[in-house]
Amino acid sequence: MAQKIQFVVTVLHSPKLLIFDEPFSGFDPINAQVIQQEILRLRDEGATVIFSTHRMESVEELCDHIALVHQSKKILDGNLNDIKRQHLSNRYAIGLACEQSEKVQKALEGQFDLSPTRFKSVYQGLQFSVQLSENESPNALLHELGKHGLVYHFVAEVPTANDLFVQSIQQNPTLTS
Repeated sequence: MAQKIQFVVTVLHSPKLLIFDEPFSGFDPINAQVIQQEILRLRDEGATVIFSTHRMESVEELCDHIALVHQSKKILDGNLNDIKRQHLSNRYAIGLACEQSEKVQKALEGQFDLSPTRFKSVYQGLQFSVQLSENESPNALLHELGKHGLVYHFVAEVPTANDLFVQSIQQNPTLTS
C-alpha cells in the first residue's frame, strides 16, 4: 500500500521528468500493470521517463531507447528496435502439425540446420528452430515446410533485451571479471 501511495504522490502533479528505480518491485501483476499503464500515459503526455531495472521484460514493454549497464560500464546504447535488428541471426521458430513427425523431422534435418526452440505451443506437432544462411530465403523454407504439414507458427527469432544483455556480456569476457 505504501508503494502505491508513494507512486501516486510522485506522479500527481504530472512532472516532466520521472526517474524510477525498480518501479514494479513488490507489486502483484495487476497493480504492476496499473503502474505500467500510468507510466506509459505520462510518457505519452510528454514526460521523460528514466527507468532503472533488472527486469528485462519491463524494458521490452516500456522502453524505446536503452542503455544497458554492467559493472558500471555501458555495454549497449540506442533505440531498442534498432539494436535488435542489428542482432538478428536469420533464425526462425517453427511449429509444424504433421503426420509421422519423426520421419518429417529427419527429412528436414537433412535440408536445414534444426535445433530446439524456446517457443512452446498449445498445438501438437513439431516445434523447432531453423538457422538459415545469409543466402537462404525464409520463403523457400516456408514453402518446403508446407509440403510436410500445416505451418501454424513461423516467426523470426528476435533477440529479447535479456538476450542482448547476456550476449553482450558473454562476447566481452572483460565484463565478467
